Amino acid sequence: MAVRAHASLPGTQGTAAGQRFAGRTGALGSRGICYLGIAAITWGMVTQVEAWTYSYSDQGIYSWEQARNYCRTFFTDLVAIQNKEEIGYLNATLPFHKQYYWIGIRKQNSVWTWVGTNKALTKEAENWAKGEPNNRRSNQDCVEIYIKRQQEAGKWNDEPCNKRKTALCYKASCQASTCRPHGECVEVIKSYRCECHPGFEGDECGTAVQCPTLNPKGARMTCSHPFGDFRYNSTCDFVCPEGFERRGAGTLQCLASRQWSAETPTCAAVTCPELAAPRSGQVNCSHPHGASAFSSTCDFSCQEGFEVTGPERLWCTAGGAWSGVPPHCKAITCPVLRAPEHGEMNCSHLHENFSFSSTCAFSCQQGFELIGPESRECTAMGTWSEEPPQCKAISCPVLRAPEHGEMNCSHLHENFSFSSTCAFSCQQGFELIGPESSECTAMGTWSGDTPQCKALTCPVLRAPEHGEMNCSHLHGSFSFSSTCAFSCQPGFELIGPESRECTAMRTWSGDTPQCKAITCSVLRAPEHGEMNCSHLHESFSFSSTCAFSCQRGFELIGPESSECTAMGTWSGDTPQCKAITCPMLRAPEHGKMNCSHLYGSFTFTSTCAFSCQPGFELKGSQSRVCMAVRTWTGDTPRCRAISCPVLEPPSRGRLNCSHPHGNFTYNSTCTFSCEDGFVQMGAGLLRCQATGNWTSHSPVCKEDAAPFLKQILVYTSSSALVVAGVVLSGTLLALLAKRLSDREEKKKLLNPTSDLGSPGVFTNAAYDSNL
Repeated sequence: MAVRAHASLPGTQGTAAGQRFAGRTGALGSRGICYLGIAAITWGMVTQVEAWTYSYSDQGIYSWEQARNYCRTFFTDLVAIQNKEEIGYLNATLPFHKQYYWIGIRKQNSVWTWVGTNKALTKEAENWAKGEPNNRRSNQDCVEIYIKRQQEAGKWNDEPCNKRKTALCYKASCQASTCRPHGECVEVIKSYRCECHPGFEGDECGTAVQCPTLNPKGARMTCSHPFGDFRYNSTCDFVCPEGFERRGAGTLQCLASRQWSAETPTCAAVTCPELAAPRSGQVNCSHPHGASAFSSTCDFSCQEGFEVTGPERLWCTAGGAWSGVPPHCKAITCPVLRAPEHGEMNCSHLHENFSFSSTCAFSCQQGFELIGPESRECTAMGTWSEEPPQCKAISCPVLRAPEHGEMNCSHLHENFSFSSTCAFSCQQGFELIGPESSECTAMGTWSGDTPQCKALTCPVLRAPEHGEMNCSHLHGSFSFSSTCAFSCQPGFELIGPESRECTAMRTWSGDTPQCKAITCSVLRAPEHGEMNCSHLHESFSFSSTCAFSCQRGFELIGPESSECTAMGTWSGDTPQCKAITCPMLRAPEHGKMNCSHLYGSFTFTSTCAFSCQPGFELKGSQSRVCMAVRTWTGDTPRCRAISCPVLEPPSRGRLNCSHPHGNFTYNSTCTFSCEDGFVQMGAGLLRCQATGNWTSHSPVCKEDAAPFLKQILVYTSSSALVVAGVVLSGTLLALLAKRLSDREEKKKLLNPTSDLGSPGVFTNAAYDSNL
């Protein structure tokens, strides 16, 4: 077996990996030729850089276990994929192999696990192809990656572990000391990065994160800084001076979040119970360290009319207690009072009896009134306010006889005093309004209201509905000789007498008048519309209103409503309903449009149908209808060129295409040509038809037999050709076929994977050198 030498970049010759590779190729079996790929993968070359590198076995195909042993022998392990960027890089760089590639993930105890790190596959990192993993026949415990697959390239598929595939390996760039001791080294494409432990940062995770500098107020702080001042894991203890207590945590630690484990504590002075001012007194305090805190002092005083009993000053001690018992305020006293003659006294005492702020209210017996103050109050000087009051009999106001009437009075005491009574009567033609008699009460008022003599009245009249009434009254409202005139509001006419008079019989002359609404002509709804009327009075009369609206798809031309006026006419012209319009449509490019209009061009219910020219297909709505909202149904259609299957250049050939309407669509044309030494078999030009098919099948490039025939003719003389003409016409052709068959067999022996469609690049070169 021929093994091609492996080139290496400067600085890589003679490496241990290269020597191991060269020394072990014989152990790989009949397909042990390997090509290494890294960063930017190149076939048949090993490029070594300070980064994670990729490698793969180009011709060797193995079971999953064999592939892993291969990777662990020459590199680090089967590849462990970390992100979608890495997947895209591998798919873009690796060559296509029909059997695809093994990767370093396997089902262990029913859990998909990265074998290199022994970590379970997370849900977020899954990259399965559609419908995978399916565990067909319950033995698919290993994973392959689709490289350059027509569908779902870069996706994963579970497979039986005994299948033979290409090994996809990686070589790690992380060293044991990289990122240590405060981080973990993580491989990335073309490099590595450090994932720092919580609390550390920097390219090599050598710097602890910084917390804000602490500056406590009133507290003593003692700190330890294992990784630098106020950095990660720094701890600070806080102590308060005597007489003060700590508010907050006693110890703070700098966390990985760059914040302290708690707020900075403070020292607050020890507090005493809050003091209240004594009843009827005040307290005035000073607080150098906070309200009712250590060293606070409080001075006590009493309101006017009170005196202090107890200490006048207290202070808060260091033990959290006041220096003494709070004092209280005692009210000053006045002489005892007595009720006046023929009267009563009612006293209230806020403090002690007849002391400061005590009040006494005075009242008299029925029939007497108070002369003097109604109450007296004990002052701060120990004396009563005001002079003593007296009780005197009360009197009522002098009465007079009512107009058009007479009065007769009797007096038990003084004239118009308590218990005096007066009787009242009226002249003929008037009636008494009020009580027939009145009595002077103990309140100094007469019982009942003052009576009056009032003229006889008729029933109260009311203006007719929708009308007005104007009355004149000689002796009072709606009384004898009162007259009332009637009129109607605009829009109404009077039915009945224009005036009425109140007679001596308490009745009105004439009948009751009425106001009737003026009528307008009857209205009708417009065509394609509706009419909704409201009638305050009779149908189609004054103040009747009619609202007009149109059916769906029509708009109102004219007033929306009309009202019947006081003149018996309607306020506006009769409206009409007109079909609404939609924006004008156009036929799509490469297409046609056919429209029908019921109420006018592009109006409500107008319908337009769309179609495309041959070679194009309609995308969007086939027809659109103008709706009542002034928009068309469906989406705007377009004509898109019909697509033909994508063409690929033939093996050992070239493809050149032109696309007037898009790649491999209607009227695209493609021409084919073959490399030197090959002959084109089939049509040289294909065109995409309107049916979505090409005019012919793609041609193929076959090896040209002419050079071999020329070689035979060199060793054959012209005379021999004459003699052996018949032989060349039969036997020579058979010999030619035999030689071509032998060459194909030799190619298969040297390249056993060629039938699978995935030969290595150097396989053809090896074949050519052995012919």
